[in-house]
Amino acid sequence: MSTQDLRVGIIGVGMMGADHAERVAHRIAGARLVAVSDPDTARAGALAARYDGARMIADPLALVADDDVDAVIIASPGFVHEEQVLACIANGKFAMCEKPLTMDSESSLRVLRAERDAGRALIQVGFMRRFDPQYAQLQQLLASGQLGRTLLLHNTHRNKTVPNPEFRSEMIVRDSLVHEVDVARFMFGEEITTIQVLSPAPTSHACEGVIDPQVAVFTMAGGGIVTNEVFVNCQVGYEVRCEAVSERGTAIAGRPQTGLYTTLAEGGEGYWGGLADPDFTVRFNRAYDLEIQAWADASRRGSVVGATSWDGYAATAVCAAGMESLASGAPVAVALADREILQ
Repeated sequence: MSTQDLRVGIIGVGMMGADHAERVAHRIAGARLVAVSDPDTARAGALAARYDGARMIADPLALVADDDVDAVIIASPGFVHEEQVLACIANGKFAMCEKPLTMDSESSLRVLRAERDAGRALIQVGFMRRFDPQYAQLQQLLASGQLGRTLLLHNTHRNKTVPNPEFRSEMIVRDSLVHEVDVARFMFGEEITTIQVLSPAPTSHACEGVIDPQVAVFTMAGGGIVTNEVFVNCQVGYEVRCEAVSERGTAIAGRPQTGLYTTLAEGGEGYWGGLADPDFTVRFNRAYDLEIQAWADASRRGSVVGATSWDGYAATAVCAAGMESLASGAPVAVALADREILQ
């Protein structure tokens, strides 16, 4: 591992990018914040001024190419991810790209091909639940075989409110359900073959024409089934959990005020109570810390950890099929490229 600090640049200084800036500057060992970039240069400049040694670079591609930037966190809107990720690959720089990797399967495939042609993996995709202690513990428990074969997953994903009228039904699939897509693949260790998105009667708190909540059903390659509730205007708080149903027991990650709850483990049941987290930055604060620390450590070693560009591509492909199912109500098969030809 390099003995030098990883010099990190951040593209996008909205809620997520600003949160990562604070994280890199104050909580990540072996890394320091050196640059930020955003179309809102005043906002980016103000953020840079808060941290010693950080500067604002107006052009995000110039930030990527800058000799004083070793690695990049991409927290910009999804529609610019392809260009920025490809720039990182072209410049040989490790990048942690917040989901989605790109907006569609074709552009995600271009990223995969660019990484293949570069001869090394450089991209980590920001599916932070893989680093949440309870989700990681659940995955390890399922992989151990202690509970027998996993048969079902039940995912719940609730957000207090999304007041933005531009957050439409399709974005619930692409920007919210995408996390459940990765959780299903992470827990089962296999691909999703079909998706069906169902449309219950919408809440009165949703913007006009928005289907919220949504229920999605995944069929896994090995025959397992995953049910997913996504409700982005639940009015209560941020609530995310995953229950696995296996042949010899069950386990739940994400119950408030408890550790991993399992019917097989010793001890009494956990309980459901206490205050709901207000948003994702609070609920997954520890997961983000662990994710960015792992990314920084891996970048200094010259490797990639966590979700890969293939994971980002697979999630995008599932969500594309999900948006098709949202429109029709019917199950839609997920089409994936041959992974072997991309390696």
